[in-house]
Amino acid sequence: MSAERVPAQLQESPAKVRQDWQPRRSRKIRRLRPRTLLSWAAAASLAMVFVSPVASAPQSAAAGGVSVENSAQLFSVMCALDAAGLEVNPSVSSNAGDWAALHDRLRHMQGPATEALRQFYREHALADPGETMSRFISFALVVGLPPNFTYQIDHDVLPPDVLSIENFDQILRNFYKEAQLSAEWARMSKDYDREVGRYESPVRRTTFLTAAYLREVQRQSNGREFTVVVEPLAGNRLNFRTYQDHYSIVVGSGAELPIDDIRHAYIHFLVDPMVLRSRKELDAKSALLGIAAKAPLLPRAYREDFFGLFDECFVKAVELRLNRISAADLESALAEDDGEGLILVRPLVAQLKLFEKDGPAMQYYFPDIVKNLDVDAEKQRLQNVKFATAESAKPKADEKAAAPAESSLDHDLAEGDRQIALKNGTAAEAIFTAVLASHPDLPRAQYGLAIASILQGKGDRAQELFEKVVANAKRGTAVEPSILAWSYVYLGRILDMQGDRDMALTEYSAALAIADAPDTARAAAQRGQTSPYNPSGGGGGSGEAKPPSQP
Repeated sequence: MSAERVPAQLQESPAKVRQDWQPRRSRKIRRLRPRTLLSWAAAASLAMVFVSPVASAPQSAAAGGVSVENSAQLFSVMCALDAAGLEVNPSVSSNAGDWAALHDRLRHMQGPATEALRQFYREHALADPGETMSRFISFALVVGLPPNFTYQIDHDVLPPDVLSIENFDQILRNFYKEAQLSAEWARMSKDYDREVGRYESPVRRTTFLTAAYLREVQRQSNGREFTVVVEPLAGNRLNFRTYQDHYSIVVGSGAELPIDDIRHAYIHFLVDPMVLRSRKELDAKSALLGIAAKAPLLPRAYREDFFGLFDECFVKAVELRLNRISAADLESALAEDDGEGLILVRPLVAQLKLFEKDGPAMQYYFPDIVKNLDVDAEKQRLQNVKFATAESAKPKADEKAAAPAESSLDHDLAEGDRQIALKNGTAAEAIFTAVLASHPDLPRAQYGLAIASILQGKGDRAQELFEKVVANAKRGTAVEPSILAWSYVYLGRILDMQGDRDMALTEYSAALAIADAPDTARAAAQRGQTSPYNPSGGGGGSGEAKPPSQP
């Protein structure tokens, strides 16, 4: 394939990562409490939304597509991880003695199945315990009820992180029997039911008030579901997955419920479809991404994706209006958002004030909000904005927490991303090439170099690099879900342009199989499945898709 076969139009910016996210530690008016989560450097809009395509017979309280549940599969997996040596650190508000006894029994388990489990864990554990837990949670969400733990989806569409541990089903079956986990589940089920009960009323209240503010009525009959899964053994770590119209967040059972985090995810559940339906109109406003991309503190995912940036800013704007804070606190919050590169929160808050006075349901009013975003006015306003830096964001001397020093690798990767945001493919290529010289097979650098190659019209080189990212994931290397999903999407587009439709469909299907794939990547893959990619705007294309941060 000649370089000309893959023009810059092939690029559609990688979106936010729907994985595990870390709420901001600042701004008490937002009432977001810090907790240990996974991969916020690449994360964006949601915490962990997941969809379990299995009938798990959970304890549940459902209303309008919203439910609070527990999961026997997830309990079994977490018990296995505890027995294998992972520090699961249960968040427990009652019956601490029972949990301590369970932990002690699991850690002292002996037997052939237990030893096989521990060996399997040693062979598949990652450097980051949170990332290790994440892939096993993904496994729990695609298998059926114990004791069989049968995969509920075809092998060909298993998420890559599950493929890396796909033989775990047999390991877990044997351990489940040896550890008599059915009896443990029965013994602990009352505690699980009690914890589900603690969440029911607060979740029902916050989702009701949020839907009422947006004037949106959720019905179970529309097929969209939002699930809060209570798993004490997950500790204070929030896990979030999304699968098409199913959103779920796995939470612990500590004394303080993460209601603000659940609300954040639920707002995304309500508004994400609106953003996706307005992609064409939003594309006309994407010149603002070039301004936001210059903010040092803006997460990389937002610097590369205007739709993701708009989505997150809209959610934060809704949160500010729901919090009903004073005018002074609101201005402080908006100034902080501007400084961090979330430059759309301020104009969206202004639009929400108009919506509150007299507007139909948000799904009908949303096109007006997009239409009324004045790009020229925002460019004028932002001429004098001063973006915050890592230095200015450091804790004060009298604060105990010290910001960790940025490694040379992190600095180089961030600079490469910045050059991509500035559309400087040559500079980005030089940076990522240097990184790969010292860190061969680093997926993030391979992906960055692939994007830099697209910016320069080097289609063959981009294809080779995207294939390397995919190969890394299949070997079990941890690859950020957004990077992996978009690599599959780009490979599908390249193959479409080569005329290999069958192989292109395989790549699009692989992108859709990633549980944590961002919605924009998923939407791009779905368009690719519907019709072949066409950079001129027909078929699977979405018009003239732009490179990262291109105005």
